[in-house]
Amino acid sequence: MGGMKPQHPLNGLRVLEMGSRTTAPYIGKLFTDAGADVLKLESSEGDPFRTWSASGAAIPDGEDAAWWQFLNAGKRSVTIDIETEEGKRRFNNLVAETDLILDDHIPQEAQRLGITFQDIQTISSSTVLASLTHFGTTGPWANRPANDFILQALTGATENRGIPDEEPAACGGELGDFVAAALSAPAILAITLASKTTGEGAHIDVSQYESMMLAFQTYRPIFDHFAPDFRPTRQIEIPSVEPAKDGWVGFCTITGQQWQDFCSMIGADDWIGNDDLTNFHTRMERREEVWPRIWAFTKERTVQELVDLASAFRIPVGPIGTGDKIAFFDHFAERNVFVENPHGFTQPRPPYQFEQSNLAPFRKAPPLGKHDSYNPRPVNVPAFGKNNDQPLAGVKVIDLSAFWAGPVATNLLRVLGADLIKIESHIRLDGMRWASGLPIPMEDKLWEWSPVYHGANAGKRVINLDLSTQQGKDIALQLIADADVIIENYSPRVTESWGFTWENIHALNDQAIFVRVPAYGTDGPWRDRVGFAMNMEQVSGLANRTGHPDGPPFVPRGPVDSIAGMHAVFATILALTERTRIGKGQLVELPLIEGALQAAAEQVVEHSAYGTVLNRQGNKAPNASPQGLYKTSGDDAWLAISIQNNQQWKALTEQINPDLANYDREKDTEKIDEIIRAWAQTQDAETAAESLWNAAIPVAPCMHFNDSGKTTQHQHRNFLQTYEHPITGHTPYLSYPFRLNGTHLPLGGPAPILGEHTNEILTQLGYTQEQLEELESNGVIGDWPAGIPR
Repeated sequence: MGGMKPQHPLNGLRVLEMGSRTTAPYIGKLFTDAGADVLKLESSEGDPFRTWSASGAAIPDGEDAAWWQFLNAGKRSVTIDIETEEGKRRFNNLVAETDLILDDHIPQEAQRLGITFQDIQTISSSTVLASLTHFGTTGPWANRPANDFILQALTGATENRGIPDEEPAACGGELGDFVAAALSAPAILAITLASKTTGEGAHIDVSQYESMMLAFQTYRPIFDHFAPDFRPTRQIEIPSVEPAKDGWVGFCTITGQQWQDFCSMIGADDWIGNDDLTNFHTRMERREEVWPRIWAFTKERTVQELVDLASAFRIPVGPIGTGDKIAFFDHFAERNVFVENPHGFTQPRPPYQFEQSNLAPFRKAPPLGKHDSYNPRPVNVPAFGKNNDQPLAGVKVIDLSAFWAGPVATNLLRVLGADLIKIESHIRLDGMRWASGLPIPMEDKLWEWSPVYHGANAGKRVINLDLSTQQGKDIALQLIADADVIIENYSPRVTESWGFTWENIHALNDQAIFVRVPAYGTDGPWRDRVGFAMNMEQVSGLANRTGHPDGPPFVPRGPVDSIAGMHAVFATILALTERTRIGKGQLVELPLIEGALQAAAEQVVEHSAYGTVLNRQGNKAPNASPQGLYKTSGDDAWLAISIQNNQQWKALTEQINPDLANYDREKDTEKIDEIIRAWAQTQDAETAAESLWNAAIPVAPCMHFNDSGKTTQHQHRNFLQTYEHPITGHTPYLSYPFRLNGTHLPLGGPAPILGEHTNEILTQLGYTQEQLEELESNGVIGDWPAGIPR
């Protein structure tokens, strides 16, 4: 036994990574951490991202930047020129030994190089290809130039963030690249594992644009369908990031109760019951009245005093993380969240912890071209599933989650083939049912009109149980006894109050995998703090990089839910694979905050490696110049432009003003911006964007998020799936952001109405009609919110 190598979940799986920057390398990192053999294919010059530093740190010749080392630690590196005959031969030999290829070449370049799915199939019919591009490999925009900044403008996220009549603010830190990686990695893993059983390859066509539609805005095409005349103005949450005596502190009041508690905390009880101030949108309209009163309270107290006080009120709260501070927060220190990379800098650990399985140890990133091939393959290679189209068919999932992160994660398991039952309650509805943000009267069943509930729960079966009753718990335990996976995302005290502890679940069903996604984890000083995505964005540092340099940090407003949720799905699939080897289920923990810390990791890495604290740059970026938002002739209409290379710069000068050629695009930014601003003021945003895009310039109008689902690219790829809902009627739902062999996986139906499948599920469990009536009479089940008159 002493001589045996430790077993990791993906030992023996072979991945060929053909990508730069963040998306493909981060997916490769997830596979590497799980034990896969990831071989990075580079040119003789190497991945240009090897020397990238967001802080502008000088990377000595022959060395690699810390951020590149974080993304590529533990991989192997091979250099091949696939445009030569010898290089093509070597490439073909590698593909024949490869289970999965991660490729980020745009379609026309992939076609030129002979690395399309059809080309790969000719070489190896059993290899899976994941194409990771900005718009997907099909559609009229497939080959258009873009980046994270441009895609944010197209999703409507940029236009929506900020103060009305002021310049909008995009998220900093290329967060969209992480979103694309997180939202596609679980499907890539599941389909690749199934292909090891079927022997058939597959093409997973990932669109970063579609990924960001799901994560950077709250299902706005559904909002627009429900209330097309309701077009919210640019906004930020109130309260959100507020000034304290010694820095910034972050609040989040998602529910009406949290807003009331916040009012009580700051001594504004007269605000309670004021409909204008209870409503988020009208509260924003009265910001000049609200902010001074909030600040009079917060500026007189330290960050720690405000965190302690708000926590006592059970208001979601946290300090604002920055690269020099995050790793030293007491909660992270006690939980050993930050670790030392073999290259000597600090980084967050992988975001999930397994009760039994071991992730691969940290190793250094590879020198350029150090390797020629993969490691020898072990006898047993991981496999799971029997159908590439439905790789999780036969897996039974009990969904104990609410709001966004848990539901959107569990639904991907279902879309990948799992049989899922969502446990909800008519006593305590999934809180997202009440967060419609729409002017829907209660008599029209407000709780059935939440676009986020619709989007995250499309196609699910739901059972309503009052888990405060013993009968309700007993029924839930009946379902758990037959489940493969149970996922929950409540605070630990809530789940444990129901008796749903790991010890109890494992004793009942030793095959069950229990996945916990609490805000901060199941132990540590912050264990019982309430937290939503916006808190995670505040604490992790993501807010620190979003906003204007002279203003407060802004929260990205939601991407963390998808990022953390999808890491939970990835971990769940690893645990299912491991169950085949281990013979039983296990506990998996993935705190929401640790998903956020992956996306914000660059700040800690840059500071620990180079001593630089990354901060807000407004709509500028270290990897593009010029870059910015330029106001056009329309009413508060803005144009996003982002130039990343000299070829694009030359095209921009030819299209806008030849005088631009007289300036250095990286040094003369103020003068360049002045010229572009003068030009933009004479232009219609959409017309100008189309013209510049046709000249291969990365550009986009800042779309209102209500309009974000109406583009020709979405229409061509059938991104929206329409289903008939009993209350809301013909309703458009957003697909998951990838096409499998040319088609988005079907969502399977509309979101469920409250308690829709309760009787059906209980009947399947063997309950009689008489027993159902008794359960309803006792209030254990129901199809109407408690406390709301029928």
